[in-house]
Amino acid sequence: MKTTKFIGSDIEIAQTVYPEHALSIDKVAEKAGIPDEYIEHYGKFKGKVDYNFLSKNSGKKDGKLILVTAINPTPAGEGKTTTTVGLADGLCAIGKKAMVALREPSLGPVFGVKGGAAGGGWAQVIPMEDINLHFTGDFHAIGAANNLLAALIDNHIHHGNALGIDSRKITWRRCMDMNDRQLRCIVDGLGGKPNGSPREDGFDITVASEVMAILCLSSSIDDMKERLGKIIIGYTFDDQPVTAGQLKAAGAMAALLKDALKPNLVQTLEGTPAFIHGGPFANIAHGCNSIMATRLALKCADYVVTEAGFGADLGAEKFLDIKCRFAGLKPSAVVVVATVRALKSHGGVPKTELDKENLAALEAGMPNLLRHIENITKVFKLPAVVAINAFPKDTKVELDLVEKKCRELGVNVALSEVWAKGGEGGAKLAEEAVRLCESPSSFEYLYDVNVSIQEKIETIAKKIYRADGVDFLPAAKKQIAQIEKMGLGKVPVCMAKTQYSFSDNPALLGAPTGWTLSVKNVKISAGAGFAVVLTGEIMTMPGLPAIPSSEKIDVDNMGKIAGLF
Repeated sequence: MKTTKFIGSDIEIAQTVYPEHALSIDKVAEKAGIPDEYIEHYGKFKGKVDYNFLSKNSGKKDGKLILVTAINPTPAGEGKTTTTVGLADGLCAIGKKAMVALREPSLGPVFGVKGGAAGGGWAQVIPMEDINLHFTGDFHAIGAANNLLAALIDNHIHHGNALGIDSRKITWRRCMDMNDRQLRCIVDGLGGKPNGSPREDGFDITVASEVMAILCLSSSIDDMKERLGKIIIGYTFDDQPVTAGQLKAAGAMAALLKDALKPNLVQTLEGTPAFIHGGPFANIAHGCNSIMATRLALKCADYVVTEAGFGADLGAEKFLDIKCRFAGLKPSAVVVVATVRALKSHGGVPKTELDKENLAALEAGMPNLLRHIENITKVFKLPAVVAINAFPKDTKVELDLVEKKCRELGVNVALSEVWAKGGEGGAKLAEEAVRLCESPSSFEYLYDVNVSIQEKIETIAKKIYRADGVDFLPAAKKQIAQIEKMGLGKVPVCMAKTQYSFSDNPALLGAPTGWTLSVKNVKISAGAGFAVVLTGEIMTMPGLPAIPSSEKIDVDNMGKIAGLF
């Protein structure tokens, strides 16, 4: 029987379920088929799953993997995480055994302007307060491991510098999980000889650390230790790379990360089991939850819904070319999320006018969605459905136009009402996703990792972004040559680009043509196993806005949090 659900802020909705009506973590694990002996309890509603459960079930057949991606984000919002959670609940609503696998939120966006990453409305994961704040401490462990390596670098130099590290060529930066522009560029080691050697330094936000990428791409503790040892921290006076392994740092870093590597188990508002694990940025890293969590979910469920960060040009491309390549994964279907409001934004309508019907603007913004669809279906050769995240003021004629344009490309459209209705509102999308999972596909990677770095960058720029070409600045050319000379060029490339546009210019909305991608710098993340390609202005330590979200957050004397979205 259909019921009218309470409508309020995200946290108000979540608190109608959690904690009074939420399942205990034991019950969630039981639904997922995970024996109690493999669950490590973090209170009543959170747990970690021992990675030995994955090895024990390595021979079990995998479920179907459904990737949720989106158009390029706009101020209007798209609701990708909300759709991901709602689709998993929708699959359960139509009688399927499903799980969701998501990234963990960073405290930077939570207290800044973007907000958290626990979904919204009636399509959320809980406990949303914990997930959006400290959760199980994974990010703190990653920050500690990152900063241990930073401390070991400066300590090595202080005690004689036997490796000959050139302090002007140290590439490893410190990190913290907070937006703090004051720490982007600093000078440390001041105060005389006892306090170290003065040098320029800086902080990245924790989600931008290579340690985060390594944790998310590792398949075991041994794999993680090997990757940590390969991290290049800088160069000697004669330009030879220096690694964390040479500093004997990998073992201690892995010791700090051994529990963080275990996937976190929670639930949706409807009790669907959910893994929330790892959180690399999507515009400067690969933007996907951990391989461990995804593999584990595939052993526990018949359908696993996961997401890739930002638009399909960034998140989905990296999910498919980096994560799937390393993990041997193949999605069975892809969901491309859009809203009528966001498409009108790509058509040039200001945020204040998005609630008004405007077919001309909607049609002008549609090429952004259509290009993403073409990339998924024709470049990667995967079946796709468009999920229109419904808003109350969307008109039927607007929705009909979106459906008509998508059908011309041979792709169905499903209206998603998960924000207001939860799994019931995702049932139609779930039925289409199940149908697509049974359809044939011939997934292929975008490029061969064995070609040159330059060729891989040009392939992404031309085939995914539709650039006319690539302009490699002198610094980038020199860095590519150095990486290939070190024998590290046969790796995937991780494009660091604005999320707001197909191009490297955030102001170019829609589906821009007639432009050239500018590559400023290329650096090797040898531990993660990819080369990071920097285009445009990419910030690895964001700042807070004039009115940060933190101003609205409070807690009462009973420990109940308010104002968290």
